[in-house]
Amino acid sequence: MKKSRISLLAKLALVTATLIWGSSFVVMKNTLAAVPSFYLLAIRFTIGAAALAIIFFKRLRELDVSYLVGGGIMGFLLFGAYALQTVGLNYTTPGKNAFLTTVYCIIVPFLTWALTKERPPLQTLIAAAVCVAGVWLVSVNPAAEGGVNKGDMLTLGGGFMFALHILAVTHYSRGRDIIALTVIQFASSAALAWVFGLIFENFPPSFGAGAVTSLAYLGLAATAAALLLQNIGQKYTPPSTAALLLSLEAVFGAMFSILAGSERLSPQLICGFVLIFGALVLSEAKPPHNNKEFTM
Repeated sequence: MKKSRISLLAKLALVTATLIWGSSFVVMKNTLAAVPSFYLLAIRFTIGAAALAIIFFKRLRELDVSYLVGGGIMGFLLFGAYALQTVGLNYTTPGKNAFLTTVYCIIVPFLTWALTKERPPLQTLIAAAVCVAGVWLVSVNPAAEGGVNKGDMLTLGGGFMFALHILAVTHYSRGRDIIALTVIQFASSAALAWVFGLIFENFPPSFGAGAVTSLAYLGLAATAAALLLQNIGQKYTPPSTAALLLSLEAVFGAMFSILAGSERLSPQLICGFVLIFGALVLSEAKPPHNNKEFTM
């Protein structure tokens, strides 16, 4: 398959992942009302790991120490990112949570710069800044949002962990079966979530039958399918471009909120959509002078 076609399919995989996440944001918020944060993550990642392991069990024959190390590091960063984001969501608004999480789009180019010692193209930095501005317009209502609180700080930490996770996926997916690596990632995240749940939350978690459907959706669609698509897409996409595409989660989240009738289309939202779309176009308008993947 031609390199250009692989690149296009990889970007479509990333966009599809954000579409699924956008549809699951309301589900996540509602489920947190019934299921404690760490147990929600534990169940979600356990379902994801089990589903992929059952479907792709033959791929697990590829496993060796490098998969356990790479998948374990990816799982640690993914758990840290989701834990901070999920716990933060208990103390802040969904809009601020979505916005502060997506600061990874401007963090990733600078982390890549620090690791490779190669400055990203100016257009990449401008596109990241424009993207963050667009996400702010889509996610945050200045008239309704309060000041900075502990939920905001936790969410910001989650955004930084997501940035590290994006770079880790780019690095450890090179030359490895991405599906087998993803299974180890999910299993590692699930194990950490169970440990934190047992330490900090009541066991067993009590929730009604209605939460079961939500947990199944979060585990199968928003975890197994979406994160696998993210990992596959990132394998063939530069980290900075991947970060910008993943920021579409905020756009799809707002769109699904509008369709559900919980939010109205406003000039602010339209401006935010335009800025994010403009950032994506800017990032792709001219190929960067250096698309070298970072190495460690």
